[in-house]
Amino acid sequence: MKRVWWAGCLAMAVIGVSTSHAADAQRWSAVQAQAWYAKQPWPVGSNYIPSDAINQLEMWQASSFDPARIDQELGWAQGLGMTTMRVFLHNLLWDQDRDGFKKRIDTFLSIAAKHHIKPIFVLFDSCWDPDPALGPQHPPIPGVHNSGWVQAPGTKILDDPSRYPQLEAYVKDIVGSFAHDDRVLAWDVWNEPDNDGGGNYAAEEPKDKFQRVAHLLPEVFAWARSQHPSQPLTSGVWHDPDWSNLHALNAVERTQLTESDIITFHNYDFPEAFLKRVQQLRGYGRPVICTEYMARSAGSTIDGVLPLGKKLDVGMVNWGFVSGKTQTIFPWDSWQRPYTLQPPVIWFHDLLRQDGTPYRQREADIFKALTSAPRGVVPASALLPLTDDTHAMNTVH
Repeated sequence: MKRVWWAGCLAMAVIGVSTSHAADAQRWSAVQAQAWYAKQPWPVGSNYIPSDAINQLEMWQASSFDPARIDQELGWAQGLGMTTMRVFLHNLLWDQDRDGFKKRIDTFLSIAAKHHIKPIFVLFDSCWDPDPALGPQHPPIPGVHNSGWVQAPGTKILDDPSRYPQLEAYVKDIVGSFAHDDRVLAWDVWNEPDNDGGGNYAAEEPKDKFQRVAHLLPEVFAWARSQHPSQPLTSGVWHDPDWSNLHALNAVERTQLTESDIITFHNYDFPEAFLKRVQQLRGYGRPVICTEYMARSAGSTIDGVLPLGKKLDVGMVNWGFVSGKTQTIFPWDSWQRPYTLQPPVIWFHDLLRQDGTPYRQREADIFKALTSAPRGVVPASALLPLTDDTHAMNTVH
């Protein structure tokens, strides 16, 4: 415990960002956040990575950045009526070639704007491999979900407070460079910051990862906010049973809910659980976007959850767009039981095959019906086609 306390103090000293920085730029008021949300089309889309990239590094590195594929795939998204994509960045890309990285981000934004899509950019991520490395990435592990995804910043930097100024410079430069770019919808400063990693990487995680992230997360918000972006900042809550009581949550979750301009969350559960989560978050008086959902075999489906999100005017961003090298058609338990002999009975994530055809046409039809209807309206064509005598049971209230 003494090591954890000292690491936290050292981190705060090395970062060199005092609380006065946060005071320079204030969190949006709830009124300001609601006004911003009212001006946006319904935020609906997917967590996006090109089908030929295994992770964030392969997506963005100069040698593997693929504008033609991105253009094609975002064209498919436009055809479904999508208005946003959640896209992960990485600090190592900025360390390697900051000008080239920003140029590629600009290229991506131009392609997205062509298809009327405004991305949500993610700056850091606590999930999967904690030892990211630049250069060629390893091929997918057969039958395993997200077998090449990497954390940002990763253990080596997270465990070395002397390198935190690099993280500060990365955040300030990336956010500052696009702070008033209307092609960007929002900044998700850290994906699932208190996630313990997942996969088979436990031995490689810092023993005091939570404490380090809990110290860093408020600073990341402050660094991003110091650039006075016209887009909102957020970080999505994802795991505790009740988000309505701040005092019962851990330090990371409290930061997420008190520093975010708009509230975001993740939910891979049945529709009734999704509804309960939204009700818990409504009390904060801010717009709500679900930035991760859809795990078909866990009960979270396009049929069951997406129309509910539309009716509630909750933004909806499912995990996975085109099936590819991330292999997220396989469920999480593929880390223990790889799907090497046969595919899963149903896809876990992802909407489209690599040729752009839907995994399930009904899902594509639901997207098109919902995105073509006015805000908050769920047309009958987005609901299950029932007989006349049971149609009333299918109405979303």
